[in-house]
Amino acid sequence: MSSDAGLRGKCPENAGFATKCIYAGQEPDPITGARVCPITMSTGFVFKDAQHAADLFALKTFGSIYSRITNPTNEALENKIAALEGGSAALAVASGHAAQILAFSNIMKPGDHFVSTDKLYGGSITQFQRQFHQFGWEVTFCSPDNFAFIEAAITPKTKAIFCESIANPGGLIVDVPRLAEIAHSHGLPLIVDNTTATPYLWKPFDSGADIIVHSATKGLGGHGNAMGGFIVEKGDFDWASSGKFPILSEPCRDYHGLNLYESFGKDGPVAEMLGTKGKTGITFATAARVLGLRDMGMCLSPFNASLISMGMETLPLRIQKVCDNAVAVAKFLDAHDKVAWVRYSGIGGPYYDLHKKYCPKGAGGLFTFGLKGGYEAGKMLVNSVQMISLVANLGDNRTLVAHPSSMMHAQLSEEQRQAAGAETETIRVSIGIEDPEDIIADFQQALMKC
Repeated sequence: MSSDAGLRGKCPENAGFATKCIYAGQEPDPITGARVCPITMSTGFVFKDAQHAADLFALKTFGSIYSRITNPTNEALENKIAALEGGSAALAVASGHAAQILAFSNIMKPGDHFVSTDKLYGGSITQFQRQFHQFGWEVTFCSPDNFAFIEAAITPKTKAIFCESIANPGGLIVDVPRLAEIAHSHGLPLIVDNTTATPYLWKPFDSGADIIVHSATKGLGGHGNAMGGFIVEKGDFDWASSGKFPILSEPCRDYHGLNLYESFGKDGPVAEMLGTKGKTGITFATAARVLGLRDMGMCLSPFNASLISMGMETLPLRIQKVCDNAVAVAKFLDAHDKVAWVRYSGIGGPYYDLHKKYCPKGAGGLFTFGLKGGYEAGKMLVNSVQMISLVANLGDNRTLVAHPSSMMHAQLSEEQRQAAGAETETIRVSIGIEDPEDIIADFQQALMKC
């Protein structure tokens, strides 16, 4: 086949969001002309010669070395999420948890500290207070609305502020710009988990975030069939001036004294080569790849990368449908005489104005509710649904229910569950793309048994 196949099918320079979902990072294969990005199931890659191999290992040039670190299928996916979030670079890894560990490993040493909001996925809270503690990394959890407490929690050892943009399980909207303002006033980056929102609903970089992490397993992939995670870098944070981030800004022994920020930062030679000098660099994503991923090995399978990429092609269609369905289902539940409360920013409540301000296309498909009959009634409901499934996942095309206090938040104390919005009676719903009438009908028949 003619090698000019790669000249057609490129992503337009100023493409819209839906177009980027399809084309960004995925030009036709220049050898075969394959329109869909091929799955490169190869662990290793042939070097041109000894000097080419040496340059790759010394970070003097770009290319594939070994699939634990770089892979063409994964690279295409990384380019896609970077384009959708408006970032300078991205790293695809095995899961959302892997993304969080790698992101913090770029900036944390034993004894260091970060501040996190307490409205989080239960697995993140457990990871932060148990696994991170084992590394000597400490965390202070704060209410996302208590900005004075968040600022007061910052110490000389604090290296970042962390939050979810739309928090799991309650779907509340976090004031990301306010947190960014606090973080930047102390010379700290803001790290935002954008899993629930996805870049279709909200691009946290536009709100002041510096690093975005994702569980690509959820709404990005959308089909509940592939695990994956992302780290996305905005690219303009100054990692050097404060002296707080030596892993990024001081000579790296593993690369013979190479200073990652000087080489890959916005004023470095790599930015000049990429045409972004003075604007954006790729320090954080590069360090996560060549230090954290290289050594800890949470690499993404190219096969899963392909599944996630295919899911992302329909992202705007799916997420808008999910949001529309969520409004309809939440309103039904809110009006039902057996339902005590519904927490969903898409229909009202204390975070409704933030939803309209920061993610006006929708508040996502995740929300919680409680029944007047409490825990026993809730248990009856999740045992009585017929189409809807009891599953520890979210962001699937299928509507799912979960009982956070006995599932994702089970390892937490009662006080932590209350703070996270996962009280004993709480039922979490992740709305899918079914016909809304069918979702409502299933809840209706289940509620009749409660």
